[in-house]
Amino acid sequence: MSADLAARVTDAVGAVTDPELRRPIGELGMVGAVEAAGDAVRVEVRLTVVGCPAADRIERDVHDAAARVAGVEAVEVVLGVMTPEERAALTERLRGGPARGIPFTSDSLTRVIAVTSGKGGVGKSTLTANLAAALAARRLKVGLVDADVHGFSIPGLLGLVDADGRTARPTRIDDLIVPPVAFGVKVVSIGMFLREGDEGAAVAWRGPMLHRTVAQFLTDVYFGDLDVLLLDMPPGTGDVALSVGQLLPHAEVLVVTTPQAAAADVAVRSGLVARQTGQRVVGVVENMAPMALPDGTVLDLFGSGGGAAVARALSTVDQPVPVLATVPLSPALRTAGDEGAPVVVAAPADAAAVAITELAASLVASGRSLAGRRLGIQPT
Repeated sequence: MSADLAARVTDAVGAVTDPELRRPIGELGMVGAVEAAGDAVRVEVRLTVVGCPAADRIERDVHDAAARVAGVEAVEVVLGVMTPEERAALTERLRGGPARGIPFTSDSLTRVIAVTSGKGGVGKSTLTANLAAALAARRLKVGLVDADVHGFSIPGLLGLVDADGRTARPTRIDDLIVPPVAFGVKVVSIGMFLREGDEGAAVAWRGPMLHRTVAQFLTDVYFGDLDVLLLDMPPGTGDVALSVGQLLPHAEVLVVTTPQAAAADVAVRSGLVARQTGQRVVGVVENMAPMALPDGTVLDLFGSGGGAAVARALSTVDQPVPVLATVPLSPALRTAGDEGAPVVVAAPADAAAVAITELAASLVASGRSLAGRRLGIQPT
């Protein structure tokens, strides 16, 4: 009877999900010995690292899972830590093998979308953060890389910076980096790796360091199985844009501009550079578009037509580029960003939130081209 009870408890606690890795702890090798004596059980759990931030939740979930098993009246959960050998086996299992490389290849099931702009100040990062949250709200598994190393702002926009200015830290399992999650989005940013107290410091790096950082984000960060990976690109056509083009030549590109002609002219260049590296421009987003005021008038602070101009300039006979969204000026969008809550979540009825939600739906509906992609099937 004790052996049967221990086996049933092992199955129950093995199904508990690790809140960071999003996988059952039994599958991750985190369940140790399970002993039963009468109606009392003792469960050993091996955490991935010392000081695991999810320890309390895992302990609580394991306790509750064991307590729900018929015949169990008392539960003791004992927390331990994996050995170096067990951690090495875990990281190899998560990577799918011993080799380290970028998992988001052209044969990956993950759709990679780089969000670019020609110049700063067009709201690209705010748009990217909200688009990620809107996609996650549609039950997609979403990752977000803040590739704007010099001007990183994604952690703040997604509420990963506390009131004292401290940025959420990823969890390290040996050389594997587990990113924090906000609004259902797995997020990594250089701001998460600065020393505590240096969060406001400038990152003054040149090309080689920028390339290594982007490559490490794509290689060492464990995102798990993603439907969509978004990259918040720095403005312009500099080192990071070229690195991403080299590392992810199959990525799709979403170009953000404002209606202003000066912004639109520069935005075209970012799309052209992306196309030169083999990436496909899937559409244009016109941000800060005219806003309808309560009295019925329209405030066109930055003019109009910039998005359509960029789309025309980037379109070819074989590859038309549409305007996928027109996002109006919105005080709610700005306020929500300052408060670390995407407007698509905080005020979904706002005009800007509606436009971004429709953009997410449009991207999901358009899907990803299968041209040139191996599907892993063999003819019989």
